[in-house]
Amino acid sequence: MSILSIFGLSAAMFLLAITPGPGVFATVSKALASGFKHAVPVVMGIVVGDLIFLIFAIYGLAAIAETFSALFLIIKYLGSGYLVWLGIKLWRSTPQGVDITVIKPQSGKYNFLGGLSITLGNPKVILFYLGFLPTFVPLDQLSTFDIAIVACVVSLVLGSVMLFYAYTASRARELFKSANSQKTMNRAAGSAMIGTGALLLSKA
Repeated sequence: MSILSIFGLSAAMFLLAITPGPGVFATVSKALASGFKHAVPVVMGIVVGDLIFLIFAIYGLAAIAETFSALFLIIKYLGSGYLVWLGIKLWRSTPQGVDITVIKPQSGKYNFLGGLSITLGNPKVILFYLGFLPTFVPLDQLSTFDIAIVACVVSLVLGSVMLFYAYTASRARELFKSANSQKTMNRAAGSAMIGTGALLLSKA
């Protein structure tokens, strides 16, 4: 791989990551609801999902996607339903006073699986690896070392952008300390989760 190809891939990944979509909304919503620490597993799940699609792209995404199309559809339904369920829980949660850290967060495992399922069911990610990635990277000419470089680029760029979103949202969350503000924040985050889940379901 040339340096030019690496920079081209990095720029493309940055544009994919920074464009608002299900992954961004889920990351921001989790950071608003539970803080930066609990949004990190969501980001990890999103990154792992992208790496899975990268492997699929390198070894024949089109054939694999056709073979496992039903599985991807099930994953999309599960991920969408999970987001809607989390959103409803946030809407129904009762503010606990000025300490917003007392909101009981989901476990890291469930947050990770939520991020993973969102990525695996996201048409934008599928289209990127199926249609756009080959224009930046000659997939049929990659060595093992090249594949490692591409995986590092995907992980670093996507992870950095998502963590930036999570950190920014968590800092904004700290501005809302009163019970009423907490309630508003929960409902905003819940609405974002429900809306994202509904959007994914509508495209399933």
